[in-house]
Parts: sequence; C-alpha cells; structure tokens
Amino acid sequence: MRISDPQWLVGALALAGCSGGEADRQAAAQNGPVAEQKPGLAIHCALAGVEAFADDCTVEQSGMGDAVILTVRHPDGGFRRLRVTRDGHGVAVADGAQPASVSLAGERQIEVAVGGDRYRLPATAGTP
Repeated sequence: MRISDPQWLVGALALAGCSGGEADRQAAAQNGPVAEQKPGLAIHCALAGVEAFADDCTVEQSGMGDAVILTVRHPDGGFRRLRVTRDGHGVAVADGAQPASVSLAGERQIEVAVGGDRYRLPATAGTP
C-alpha cells in the first residue's frame, strides 16, 4: 500500500475534518483576548524626514521587568520601542541600532528623534 492510494487520502481528509471538541473551544476562550485593547495616547509625530508634525501617532506604556517601555505606533503599522531612563535623559531606544536624540520641545514636552522620525512626548520629570 502506498501513501498515494485513494484509501490513505480519504482517511487523511477524514482526520483533517475532526475537531478537538469542547475542551479545545474552552482552551481557546481562556487564551483569547480578555478585553478589548485600548488605543494609545495620541501624540505629534513627523515621520520619514517630514518637517511638519501631525497627530498621527500613538504611544502606549508597558513594563518589562523594572523598565518602563513606550511603544510609539505609526499610522502605517510601524512602531518604535523606547525605554524610559532614570538618568535624566528621558528615553533611549529599547531595540534597534539607531540611537535616540532627546531635546526639550516645550514646558511639558520632549522631542525624541530616531533616524528620520521625530516624536513629541509628554515630559513627566518633576510632576507629581
């Protein structure tokens, strides 16, 4: 008997159509998303070397061990991850090869430049 025989094909198709039953459905429900994901805070950004800023990006905060990570999301689906520093510099790139340059952009705002992208983030230094 060979694998290409019709009997094997019918058996394989019959097995492929089987579901795991109620246990698989319960496991999928437990592992699925618990709550709808909330959108991040809208921020000003100027992407790919564009001079003018627009409210096109969002930022989300998460934790990784003792570090605070900011994920800046672009409107095209791209993103950058920034690590909040405790040395007074504001943020640093959490991954990737390009360094972040940080400067003050107002009373309660910093401007972060990474490659050709610039972001205006709320500054929290000195706030309660």
